Amino acid sequence: MKLAEALLLRADLKKKLASLRERITRSVLVQEGETPKESVEDLFAQSHSALQEQAELIRRINAANQTSRLPDGRLLADVLVERDTLVARHALLSAAIAAAHKDVDRYSQREIKWVAQIDVAALQKQMDDLAVKIRDINIVIQAANWHIDM
Repeated sequence: MKLAEALLLRADLKKKLASLRERITRSVLVQEGETPKESVEDLFAQSHSALQEQAELIRRINAANQTSRLPDGRLLADVLVERDTLVARHALLSAAIAAAHKDVDRYSQREIKWVAQIDVAALQKQMDDLAVKIRDINIVIQAANWHIDM
């Protein structure tokens, strides 16, 4: 199995577990004299099985990430950490820029005026540069995922 296939299976399991959680919460409480639409015990059993499958898949994915090298020699795990760091920096800049945009709610010159303490244009440029780096890293990661055997 290729790493990319395992990642797709992991995403499917995540969706399945979310669905099972929702079905369980809908079935745990019924009016007296009624029967639930689905057996909670069966849903818990399915959830337990899916969680075990997910845990094994995650172990295998993590092992592949820790041992697989990209064509440039870097470990895939290191590139994933780099991408996650770039994504976190991008989110931080995005939050700062959003906070700097305050709607004008002044009715007269005497009311409080808000002044941004950051250079929004410069931060926007940094965000754009980070987005390009993230996109480039994602391309490298996705290409590697289809070549790495687990």
